[in-house]
Amino acid sequence: MNTILDRIKHNFSESIQTKINSVDLISDIVALASQKIVQCLLDGHKIMSCGNGGSACDAMHFSSEMLNRFKHERPGLPAIALTADIATLTSIANDYSYNDVFAKQLKALGQSGDVLLAISTSGNSANVLNAIKAAHDKKIIVIAMTGGDGGKIPALLQEDDIEIRVPAHDVARIQETHLLIIHCICDIVDYQLFGHGDSST
Repeated sequence: MNTILDRIKHNFSESIQTKINSVDLISDIVALASQKIVQCLLDGHKIMSCGNGGSACDAMHFSSEMLNRFKHERPGLPAIALTADIATLTSIANDYSYNDVFAKQLKALGQSGDVLLAISTSGNSANVLNAIKAAHDKKIIVIAMTGGDGGKIPALLQEDDIEIRVPAHDVARIQETHLLIIHCICDIVDYQLFGHGDSST
């Protein structure tokens, strides 16, 4: 990779290859996760999401697609990004610990039947691990998005939980694939709840 253009083409190729490597391994799992989210919404519950850094942005991206819209006009759907409230995040981090910033919100806002979308490329983020534990205490189903070997998250998951693990170790490639997974979930939610993209409608 001797030129800037070579580096750009390499990044595109690596991103494309990661998605190709992922599709057969995780498509069924993404479908199952999407069905759980659809059922959660049909039952009148909400989706909460959390993550750090780029994964925090993914958590907010997901909630914005739910609350506003994805591709088509439709009613807003109930979703909360636990990464979005800076006053709450900083007060919990200051008064208690950064490891508690999501768990304390879950304890206050979460209800049985809700879903937590927990995003961590390493699977080792302490505040995400604590969020998963808090979700279980509230009988909230967890959908975890990870990469690599899944880190510590798989050991925490219960029977009704789902892990969507991207088969890659490069954080950028994992995050890019996480975003595609989020868009797949949004598409399935719109299709199943509102018939968007159904050729028969």
